[in-house]
Amino acid sequence: MHCPPPATPDAVPFFTAQGAAFGLDLSACIQRVLEQGQFVLGPQVHAFETAFADYVGAAHAIGVANGTDALTLALRALGVGPGQRVAAAANAGYYASTAIAQTGAAPQYVEVDENSLTLAPAALAQALRGADKPAAVIATHLYGRMADMPALAALCAQARVPLVEDAAQAHGAILGGRKAGAWANVACFSFYPTKNLGAVGDGGALTTSDGALAQRLRALRQYGWQQRKYEVALSGGMNSRLDELQAAVLLAKLPHLDAANAARRAVAVHYNAAFAGLPVRCPSGLDESHVAHLYVLRTPRRDALRAHLLAQGVGCEVHYPIADHCQPVRRAESAFALPVTEAACAEVISLPCHPALSPAQIGRVTEAVRAFFSQGGAC
Repeated sequence: MHCPPPATPDAVPFFTAQGAAFGLDLSACIQRVLEQGQFVLGPQVHAFETAFADYVGAAHAIGVANGTDALTLALRALGVGPGQRVAAAANAGYYASTAIAQTGAAPQYVEVDENSLTLAPAALAQALRGADKPAAVIATHLYGRMADMPALAALCAQARVPLVEDAAQAHGAILGGRKAGAWANVACFSFYPTKNLGAVGDGGALTTSDGALAQRLRALRQYGWQQRKYEVALSGGMNSRLDELQAAVLLAKLPHLDAANAARRAVAVHYNAAFAGLPVRCPSGLDESHVAHLYVLRTPRRDALRAHLLAQGVGCEVHYPIADHCQPVRRAESAFALPVTEAACAEVISLPCHPALSPAQIGRVTEAVRAFFSQGGAC
């Protein structure tokens, strides 16, 4: 749900392509690919896969076309199919649900933690009890905050259920000395332009330290070819490849990711201090496990605040307003009771939070939010 600010000189945009470039001349990366004349699964993809696996701390990285394809391929490589269920949270934009549907499986929605809004270990433990367990679990890192991976990974290991890490919003986050993408059987990343590590179009990747799983993923991303071109060895393959242009851009930006994450986190810390005492819930735990992909406030007055910010020229968005089990496509069949999830979806609002924000822009955002509540929250 996008709230574009008026086109005024002092407007604060929610996202800027200039800031997403990390100050680099990305045209030079693109020109290099054009001159080399190889555009699919070439040297730039190979170099980025190697660098990204090393950065994450995984043995393998497999570039694909986008983050949703990464989730779908992860489930297919793990053998998930029709008649099975996959446990997942329901407050993260229906991306996991889309991937689950593409395998023919069904979602088993699990409640989220009240504070982190990521998968609640106690709720997952309940879902993993008994013989009728889900075929896999997707743990989504939300808004830049890592889920409780030590607890979730232990629960899945004990139940012998594979764990998929949806790290699309947590590039570079670290928990317990391990980066997002290095905790599960397989992890999935998106490089959509607004991500902490974004391309100039769509892109995605999977990371894993399981060599056999990596081999299946490389085959499945390209029709199921395994040994020879045009020879389909695995069913469930698709055409999902990270292209050379995107890989070149990502390879150039990767060394600057940690600094950009630190800048995002600094903005979030400033907001938290400025909003102290207001009747809002601010993000907590702004340590290295939270890379501030989004700065998300919670308030029952969300819609009025959104209208006020728009009128003040401050960009904002809502991530995400409709829980997966409440989507029109699922509503008639849904039997899930997820009060924490539903309450969060009704209250969340995202403020501008990216490395290119100037001190003046940060000040405008904080002043606009504080003014709203000083006026009694009326637009």
